[in-house]
Amino acid sequence: MTSVARQFNPERLATVLLAPVVSEKGTFIAEKHEQVIFRVMPDATKPEVKAAVEAMFKVEVESVQMLNVGGKQKRFGRFTGRRRNWKKAYVCLKPGQEINFAAEG
Repeated sequence: MTSVARQFNPERLATVLLAPVVSEKGTFIAEKHEQVIFRVMPDATKPEVKAAVEAMFKVEVESVQMLNVGGKQKRFGRFTGRRRNWKKAYVCLKPGQEINFAAEG
C-alpha cells in the first residue's frame, strides 16, 4: 500500500470506483494519453480516486481530473423524466504503467 492509500479508510477506497467507462473515446484516450476513465461515486475526491486506483490495480497514478456529467432529459410516452447525474474521473498513469481490464476479470 502506498503512503497516499494509508491516509484513507480501505472500505471507503473499495467503494469509490464504480466501473471503468468503456467507449470509443475512452479507448482513444487510453492509447494516446495513457489515461483510464472510471465512473466514480458522486462525493469522491481526487486524492481518494488516486489512492483507490493505486491500491486496486497496483499502478502508479500521475494525476486525476474529475468531471460531473449531467443526466439527460428523457421521455417515455407523455411522461418526462431525467437520468441521474454522475461523476467520472480521468486517471493519468505514469509512463510505462498500464491497466488491462481483459486480464483482470
